[in-house]
Amino acid sequence: MLSERGHEASALNVHDQLESFTLEEYDSVVVGASIHVGKHQGEVRDFVTDNQDALSEMPTAFFQVSLSSANEEKREEAAGYVESFLTETEWHPDRIGQFGGALRFSEYGFLKRLMMKRIANDLLTEERKPTGDLEFTDWDAVDAFAADVAAFVEDRLGVVPDTTEDPAA
Repeated sequence: MLSERGHEASALNVHDQLESFTLEEYDSVVVGASIHVGKHQGEVRDFVTDNQDALSEMPTAFFQVSLSSANEEKREEAAGYVESFLTETEWHPDRIGQFGGALRFSEYGFLKRLMMKRIANDLLTEERKPTGDLEFTDWDAVDAFAADVAAFVEDRLGVVPDTTEDPAA
Protein backbone atom coordinates (compact mmCIF):
# COMPACT_ATOMS: atom_id res chain seq x y z
CA MET A 1 0.00 0.00 0.00
CA LEU A 2 2.71 2.54 0.95
CA SER A 3 4.91 1.55 -1.97
CA GLU A 4 1.93 1.99 -4.31
CA ARG A 5 1.58 5.54 -2.96
CA GLY A 6 5.23 6.32 -3.74
CA HIS A 7 6.69 5.76 -0.27
CA GLU A 8 9.60 3.60 0.77
CA ALA A 9 8.44 0.92 3.20
CA SER A 10 10.32 -1.76 5.14
CA ALA A 11 8.99 -4.85 6.89
CA LEU A 12 11.13 -5.89 9.84
CA ASN A 13 10.83 -8.71 12.33
CA VAL A 14 11.58 -7.34 15.81
CA HIS A 15 12.85 -10.79 16.78
CA ASP A 16 15.74 -10.28 14.34
CA GLN A 17 16.64 -6.71 15.35
CA LEU A 18 19.98 -6.00 16.96
CA GLU A 19 20.17 -4.12 20.23
CA SER A 20 21.84 -1.28 18.31
CA PHE A 21 18.75 -0.86 16.07
CA THR A 22 17.15 2.59 16.14
CA LEU A 23 14.08 4.14 14.59
CA GLU A 24 15.89 7.38 13.68
CA GLU A 25 15.80 6.74 9.93
CA TYR A 26 12.02 6.13 9.90
CA ASP A 27 9.27 8.73 9.55
CA SER A 28 6.53 6.44 10.81
CA VAL A 29 6.15 2.99 12.33
CA VAL A 30 3.42 0.37 12.12
CA VAL A 31 3.78 -2.42 14.69
CA GLY A 32 1.96 -5.71 14.31
CA ALA A 33 1.58 -8.54 16.79
CA SER A 34 -0.37 -11.75 16.98
CA ILE A 35 -2.07 -13.38 19.92
CA HIS A 36 -0.91 -16.79 21.09
CA VAL A 37 -2.41 -18.29 24.22
CA GLY A 38 -3.85 -14.92 25.20
CA LYS A 39 -0.64 -12.89 24.88
CA HIS A 40 1.31 -10.86 22.36
CA GLN A 41 4.90 -11.82 21.58
CA GLY A 42 7.32 -10.64 24.25
CA GLU A 43 9.72 -9.32 21.60
CA VAL A 44 7.04 -6.97 20.27
CA ARG A 45 6.21 -5.72 23.76
CA ASP A 46 9.94 -5.18 24.44
CA PHE A 47 10.39 -3.38 21.11
CA VAL A 48 7.59 -0.93 21.88
CA THR A 49 8.79 -0.36 25.44
CA ASP A 50 12.44 0.06 24.39
CA ASN A 51 11.51 2.52 21.63
CA GLN A 52 8.88 4.46 23.56
CA ASP A 53 10.56 7.86 23.12
CA ALA A 54 11.01 7.51 19.35
CA LEU A 55 7.48 6.14 18.87
CA SER A 56 5.97 9.07 20.76
CA GLU A 57 7.62 11.51 18.34
CA MET A 58 6.23 10.09 15.09
CA PRO A 59 3.00 8.85 13.54
CA THR A 60 2.40 5.24 14.59
CA ALA A 61 -0.10 2.45 14.21
CA PHE A 62 -0.64 -0.90 15.84
CA PHE A 63 -2.43 -3.93 14.47
CA GLN A 64 -3.25 -7.19 16.14
CA VAL A 65 -3.92 -10.53 14.49
CA SER A 66 -6.11 -12.84 16.53
CA LEU A 67 -8.57 -15.60 15.77
CA SER A 68 -10.84 -13.93 18.32
CA SER A 69 -11.09 -10.90 16.03
CA ALA A 70 -12.71 -13.10 13.38
CA ASN A 71 -15.43 -14.31 15.73
CA GLU A 72 -18.23 -11.87 16.51
CA GLU A 73 -18.76 -13.33 19.98
CA LYS A 74 -15.05 -13.06 20.84
CA ARG A 75 -14.25 -9.59 19.42
CA GLU A 76 -14.56 -7.97 22.84
CA GLU A 77 -11.98 -10.43 24.13
CA ALA A 78 -9.66 -9.48 21.25
CA ALA A 79 -10.13 -5.78 22.04
CA GLY A 80 -9.12 -6.56 25.62
CA TYR A 81 -5.80 -7.95 24.37
CA VAL A 82 -5.12 -4.68 22.57
CA GLU A 83 -6.05 -2.65 25.64
CA SER A 84 -3.78 -4.76 27.86
CA PHE A 85 -0.87 -4.42 25.44
CA LEU A 86 -1.22 -0.65 25.22
CA THR A 87 -1.56 -0.34 29.00
CA GLU A 88 1.50 -2.54 29.61
CA THR A 89 3.64 -0.64 27.12
CA GLU A 90 2.19 2.81 27.88
CA TRP A 91 2.03 3.35 24.11
CA HIS A 92 -0.61 5.45 22.37
CA PRO A 93 -0.56 4.64 18.65
CA ASP A 94 -2.46 6.96 16.34
CA ARG A 95 -4.28 4.12 14.58
CA ILE A 96 -5.29 0.63 15.76
CA GLY A 97 -6.45 -2.33 13.69
CA GLN A 98 -7.67 -5.79 14.65
CA PHE A 99 -7.78 -8.64 12.17
CA GLY A 100 -8.64 -12.30 12.15
CA GLY A 101 -5.70 -14.52 11.36
CA ALA A 102 -5.25 -17.92 9.84
CA LEU A 103 -4.76 -21.46 11.00
CA ARG A 104 -1.91 -23.05 9.07
CA PHE A 105 -2.33 -26.64 10.21
CA SER A 106 0.01 -27.79 7.43
CA GLU A 107 2.85 -25.83 9.07
CA TYR A 108 2.30 -27.04 12.65
CA GLY A 109 3.92 -29.92 14.45
CA PHE A 110 1.73 -32.65 15.92
CA LEU A 111 1.11 -31.08 19.35
CA LYS A 112 0.49 -27.56 18.06
CA ARG A 113 -1.82 -28.90 15.33
CA LEU A 114 -3.81 -30.80 17.98
CA MET A 115 -4.05 -27.74 20.24
CA MET A 116 -5.01 -25.41 17.38
CA LYS A 117 -7.70 -27.80 16.10
CA ARG A 118 -9.22 -27.76 19.57
CA ILE A 119 -9.22 -23.95 19.54
CA ALA A 120 -10.71 -23.94 16.03
CA ASN A 121 -13.48 -26.30 17.12
CA ASP A 122 -14.49 -23.75 19.76
CA LEU A 123 -14.60 -20.95 17.17
CA LEU A 124 -16.22 -22.69 14.23
CA THR A 125 -19.70 -23.88 13.49
CA GLU A 126 -20.32 -27.59 12.95
CA GLU A 127 -20.42 -27.25 9.15
CA ARG A 128 -17.04 -25.48 9.10
CA LYS A 129 -14.89 -27.79 11.23
CA PRO A 130 -11.21 -27.72 10.22
CA THR A 131 -10.17 -30.10 7.47
CA GLY A 132 -7.19 -28.07 6.25
CA ASP A 133 -5.62 -24.62 6.55
CA LEU A 134 -8.17 -21.91 7.35
CA GLU A 135 -8.05 -18.20 6.51
CA PHE A 136 -9.99 -15.74 8.68
CA THR A 137 -8.38 -12.50 7.52
CA ASP A 138 -10.70 -9.87 6.05
CA TRP A 139 -8.26 -8.55 3.46
CA ASP A 140 -10.57 -5.65 2.54
CA ALA A 141 -10.38 -4.51 6.17
CA VAL A 142 -6.58 -4.84 6.09
CA ASP A 143 -6.42 -2.73 2.90
CA ALA A 144 -8.74 -0.11 4.44
CA PHE A 145 -6.58 0.05 7.58
CA ALA A 146 -3.40 0.43 5.49
CA ALA A 147 -4.98 3.19 3.39
CA ASP A 148 -6.15 5.00 6.54
CA VAL A 149 -2.69 4.75 8.12
CA ALA A 150 -1.01 5.96 4.91
CA ALA A 151 -3.37 8.94 4.59
CA PHE A 152 -2.91 9.82 8.27
CA VAL A 153 0.89 9.68 8.00
CA GLU A 154 0.90 11.72 4.79
CA ASP A 155 -1.30 14.36 6.40
CA ARG A 156 0.72 14.44 9.61
CA LEU A 157 4.04 14.74 7.76
CA GLY A 158 2.69 17.07 5.08
CA VAL A 159 3.59 14.63 2.33
CA VAL A 160 1.70 14.28 -0.91
CA PRO A 161 1.69 10.72 -2.26
CA ASP A 162 3.52 10.21 -5.55
CA THR A 163 0.98 8.38 -7.64
CA THR A 164 2.66 8.97 -10.99
CA GLU A 165 3.58 5.86 -12.89
CA ASP A 166 7.27 5.12 -13.45
CA PRO A 167 7.75 5.24 -17.25
CA ALA A 168 10.62 2.74 -16.99
CA ALA A 169 8.40 0.16 -15.30
